[in-house]
Amino acid sequence: MRIVVCAKEVLDPDAVNSYAVAGRLEIGEDGRTITQAAIPRLMNAYDEQAIEAALRIRDAGVECTIAVVSVGGDQADVLKQAAAMGADEIATITVDTSTVDYHVAARLLAAYVEHSGGADLILCGRQASDDDQGVVPALIGEALGIPVITIARAVEVTSDAARVTRVTPNGEEIVEADLPAVVTISNELGLPRYPTTAGRIAARRMQANVLSPDDLGLTPDDLQPRVALTKQFVPQVQGNCEMLSGDSPAQIASDLIERLRADQVLP
Repeated sequence: MRIVVCAKEVLDPDAVNSYAVAGRLEIGEDGRTITQAAIPRLMNAYDEQAIEAALRIRDAGVECTIAVVSVGGDQADVLKQAAAMGADEIATITVDTSTVDYHVAARLLAAYVEHSGGADLILCGRQASDDDQGVVPALIGEALGIPVITIARAVEVTSDAARVTRVTPNGEEIVEADLPAVVTISNELGLPRYPTTAGRIAARRMQANVLSPDDLGLTPDDLQPRVALTKQFVPQVQGNCEMLSGDSPAQIASDLIERLRADQVLP
């Protein structure tokens, strides 16, 4: 069985939030890109969990090859992390990510799957922490003509089918689909494993397969985005807090209830 995991490099969301809260997040003169070079870049957390899902399938006794692919120019850190976690193959598709929307990203990833010999199972994070679109996996499934199962907490596979436990607002549900299929992994899967020292040493020796859109048989028309980012900005966050005081906690609680009733928050 061949499992392909799609991974994306993103700005550390915790660092971005810290800069934003402190009022120090800056957008460049183009109005579209964050300029702080001090913000670290790392693998999208949901994609880490997608790799973990692939490794758990292997741990369950399924004989498989796990390949991790990323779109972008310099993805060395992301791919080395994937290799250290236990990926058998790593690959990157060299393209200017500023010109790539989710339609183009899906075309590139689907073309990689076809170029690399296909996949029995494609795992993706449920969404990326930088844009929160969550549509690339569905577009990959559409491009390849295979089923898509979203928001998975657990994935089990047989030789020809996937059994997926999904997380929904109304509880969990279990669905099955014939392979090949695309499955998106949610954080309910649990924390991904930490790479071992031996895994990190082995990852240093693993070479990434570097591919261009030409290598994948894509034309310039295939790389034309349908959606263009025109502006990105940091909203002004303002909070209004009123402190209640009283002779006792009971009095303060009573005043709070009366205030909430006056504001029609409570009946």
